[in-house]
Amino acid sequence: MMSHVGIIGTGRYLPENIMTNDDLSNLVDTSDEWIRTRTGIRERRISVGMNTSDLAYEAGSIALKNAGLKPEEIDLIICATITPDYFMPSCACIVQARLGAVNAAAFDLTAACTGMIYGMVTAEQFIKSGMYKNVLVIGAETLSKVLDWKDRSTCVLFGDGAGAVVLSNTKKGGMILATNLEADGSKYDHLTCSAIPLINPCVNTEDISASRLKMLGQPKIRMLGQEVFKYAVRTITDNLKAVLSKVNLKNDDIAYIIPHQANQRIIEQASKFIKIPIQKFFINLDRYGNTSAASIGIALDELAKSDKLSTGDKVILVGFGGGMTSGAVLLEWS
Repeated sequence: MMSHVGIIGTGRYLPENIMTNDDLSNLVDTSDEWIRTRTGIRERRISVGMNTSDLAYEAGSIALKNAGLKPEEIDLIICATITPDYFMPSCACIVQARLGAVNAAAFDLTAACTGMIYGMVTAEQFIKSGMYKNVLVIGAETLSKVLDWKDRSTCVLFGDGAGAVVLSNTKKGGMILATNLEADGSKYDHLTCSAIPLINPCVNTEDISASRLKMLGQPKIRMLGQEVFKYAVRTITDNLKAVLSKVNLKNDDIAYIIPHQANQRIIEQASKFIKIPIQKFFINLDRYGNTSAASIGIALDELAKSDKLSTGDKVILVGFGGGMTSGAVLLEWS
């Protein structure tokens, strides 16, 4: 018999340091009005001293406590991130050691802003197969270390933070009813962050222009804003329709939608396309900005710990990100 998978604990952690739009105006040619009207963002958290594994550990600890589990009861840790402390070891292994989750396997997953969705779907499959019972999924980012702080088109958008969920073989909590994952690698250049360049003793660097050499290996986020906007609106709509159709639900059956927190205009446009009132979209990007893989986990924890959810409520988590990737998870709350 197929196992039921539910979210039994949530957690979030944000750095204490707040950077407002006015603070940013001291770094680049921008203003509070310019940022707010184009993105909906008022402020974001920027880490001072805490790396991705630190944020992930804090969020994971809170999620474990909320789930009522001891670290040794976790079978697997998945950390979704594009800003790990190291290429190796994985962020998940560092978190595993700090938590004392001695029985857990651990690995990182890279799906950019869709990371939490991809991580949850991966965890669901491990649990449904019977291999594991309890899986900790963390979305964590310190995007501040990969931002070009002179590029106002990107540096105003992002923030640091971590969100986490514990999934288990249970009908309790937020039970997963349907999921959907998509990718379109042909649009990979819409949103990028470079890694280490291919330069070794066999490469003739004289064949590489000076400007190209300067850019190679600089891990900075680059974005084709209009292309990402169009992709985001379309894929939010497509993924919402996909999970609703899998369980024969209608728009009116949904209590809340937690979208990836990237841009207020994207969410508003998707709301119009899917014909679901904007009031049903849970939005907190005004306080945190775009925290990539962390955003959905942070928002879910806020919603779960509010007084807004009732037993039986249907909630959809929907994300999009670099790759390009997208996906959705439909939950029934109890």
